[in-house]
Amino acid sequence: MNFLTELFVYLVAALAVVPILNRLGLSSVIGYLLAGIIIGPSGLNLIDHASEALHFAEIGVVLLLFIIGLELHPKRLWVMRRNVFGLGSAQVICVTLVLACLLWSTLSLPPVVAAVLGFALALSSTAFVLQLLAEQKALNHAHGRAAFGVLLFQDVAVIPAIVILTALGGATEGHGNQLSWLSFGLVALAVVGARLILRPLLRFVANTGIHELFIAASLVIVCGAALLMDAAGLSMGLGAFIAGMLVADSEYRHQLETDVMPFKGLLLGMFFIAVGMSTNVGLLVASPGVVLSLTIALIVTKTLVFYPIVRSLGNESAAALRTAAILSQGGEFAFVLLTTAVSSSIIERTVMEVAVLVVTLSMATTPFLMMALERLLNSNEIDRPFDNIDAPEQPIIIAGFGRFGQIVGRVLTAQQHPFTALDVSPGQVDFVREFGNEVYYGDATRLDLLTTAGARDAKAVVIAVDDVDSSVTIAETMRHSFPNVPLFARARNRQHEIKLRDLGVQFVIRETLLSSLELTRNLFNAVGLDPARVDAFAAHDRTTLEKQAAVIHDAKAYRQTTVDASAELRSLFADDKTR
Repeated sequence: MNFLTELFVYLVAALAVVPILNRLGLSSVIGYLLAGIIIGPSGLNLIDHASEALHFAEIGVVLLLFIIGLELHPKRLWVMRRNVFGLGSAQVICVTLVLACLLWSTLSLPPVVAAVLGFALALSSTAFVLQLLAEQKALNHAHGRAAFGVLLFQDVAVIPAIVILTALGGATEGHGNQLSWLSFGLVALAVVGARLILRPLLRFVANTGIHELFIAASLVIVCGAALLMDAAGLSMGLGAFIAGMLVADSEYRHQLETDVMPFKGLLLGMFFIAVGMSTNVGLLVASPGVVLSLTIALIVTKTLVFYPIVRSLGNESAAALRTAAILSQGGEFAFVLLTTAVSSSIIERTVMEVAVLVVTLSMATTPFLMMALERLLNSNEIDRPFDNIDAPEQPIIIAGFGRFGQIVGRVLTAQQHPFTALDVSPGQVDFVREFGNEVYYGDATRLDLLTTAGARDAKAVVIAVDDVDSSVTIAETMRHSFPNVPLFARARNRQHEIKLRDLGVQFVIRETLLSSLELTRNLFNAVGLDPARVDAFAAHDRTTLEKQAAVIHDAKAYRQTTVDASAELRSLFADDKTR
């Protein structure tokens, strides 16, 4: 079978299986794995050399690591440091140790094999979990942020793991695949050189105005970095990851991600198909009890080990349980690590086949596990209809009645001014009602519910929901359907505020802005600094925000306004000192 025919088989299998499983609420990763099983030796045997396809499709993993590098700007890592480095490192270390000890003690595996398997199985599926969180609109919830931080750390931890496995393989085989100081020196020299030339190169290509050339330049950067690392005896994925980090703070980051993403998605899908082809379904048929027991043991162990870790960092019980459960499956990087371990002669292929089957089954169970968990945690919320709203004439509507919305409501109540409060959490509604507050269970992103609540004739609508996407959706709905109603909104951060202002919201306030300014003003008074400078900073921040809002759709101009604003602020305070 020639290459074009094989490619045709891959694409047809993906198109036939992935959409069906997607409609059933399962991840596309599961669809690709199933497609590979169907066309592979365990199924129709249309293609019987999965190892060759797996080797070629590893380019998809290389591109994935490049995109991860693009996302890991040092400033972003610092903001998320608690979840990434604290929670993430604790999860990887503790789960790896527990799994390795269990594999060594119960299955009598050699310590090195048990450690490699323990680490590979400790990792969770980034693509899988993020898709589930996005579908549940939970990325900004406590468990969503915690899970994302852990996944980010796992993605970074994979890089040195691949390097170590490659080095161990070279040491085992006894040939020139060993890491040397010369290799590291050449790589360091290349990194410094790339830091100096990548931006000018991208600028030169971008100035041609030929989009195809920019795509070609993107692929050249990825492939060049991968080939350099491969030539140095290191992981190709490490090269792509470093290349991504080198341009993560450039004005071309978003364009690079956009151009590489289709190639990454297609080739990563092919990688999962190849893994599916390598999956020995016969093991499940021959020993269903053993395979299913190992799968259940993996899910239960990861959940039980990680839950107390999340709780110990101050998270609520429900959020901790959701975080532990959604990370309880194995991940796609287990396939990468196990494949590398086999090619490096660290573990046997039969061990890898069992592990791949266990990871695949654990991923398939996650959606069902989360559905069962939600029923357990919110049994009183399932299928609960939205409340019938008895709204006063010309009400003030408060969308979102958490900490922020409740303060607005309390002040209005003190003034004996009626308002209608809406919240999408039944638990929150019931809790607030215990204290005599009138709040209705309903989703304020829905036009019909806003209409029922009296939005058409409302004096004003306060958007105080916690979720950024929901907040923007409410603003869009109100602007489109009831453009004359004044909107007052709470923003979680600067970008959220600019989005709301771009939609025409009259008044937006960042939730921590005034409190942080007030604290700073009192701090200045206490230490003998001029509190007027706090007001000067606030005024400068408002001016900068207006400038940024005007160029929000131009990434290069937006970045330049940030640089200019920083210089202006330093100049402003320097002028104050000279007066």
